Amino acid sequence: MEPPQALEEVALGNGSNLGNGSNLGNGSKAVSAPPLRVVREHPRRDLAAAREAARDLLTALGLDVTAEGLRDTPRRMVDAYAELLTPRPFNLTSFSNEERYDELVLARDIPIRSLCEHHLLPFVGVAHVGYLPGDRILGLSKLARVVEHFARGPQVQERLTKQIADWIDLQLQPRGVGVVIEAEHLCMTLRGVQAVGSRTLTSSLSGVLREDPRSRAEFLELAHRS
Repeated sequence: MEPPQALEEVALGNGSNLGNGSNLGNGSKAVSAPPLRVVREHPRRDLAAAREAARDLLTALGLDVTAEGLRDTPRRMVDAYAELLTPRPFNLTSFSNEERYDELVLARDIPIRSLCEHHLLPFVGVAHVGYLPGDRILGLSKLARVVEHFARGPQVQERLTKQIADWIDLQLQPRGVGVVIEAEHLCMTLRGVQAVGSRTLTSSLSGVLREDPRSRAEFLELAHRS
């Protein structure tokens, strides 16, 4: 599937990529890769027009937008959606794996907040993101940043899961990547079937974590451990 928004990835510094480096005599690598500035391109937004449209929507639904409690609701609606649709830019920093660490790195319970693109209602939950390092290791907070980057926008959970895994695989080039997302979809629990308490689970694995049964089992067991 194609991503819902275009991404602009700008490397700061002299432009070497994450995998570049020179070999030292002891077998490790001295890498001077600059951080990658990650931002998302947006079409021009007309917030004033959006507020008027929100006012018209609420009026068409029979709400009195002149009432004290609803008077400022159109602005609040637009501000809330603008925030939910806008990821914060960040610098993707990575470091040379000088110790040749080759076991699983797993960040569990990263908060997920996204919008179902079919109803524009939130789905919320957690992501478990892991990888088997190659030449580079990633700053741990950046795993959460990548999750937010793809979650802030109209999404479906299946695509979101794969986008996170594919992007880490592309940028870091590890030996394997695994992503599991567990989320409650309010479009399913507040309306329609009203399946209160139900959660949806998706996963995406690549490299060794997909192909080697023992590594796959280890990642999934650790991801689901309570």
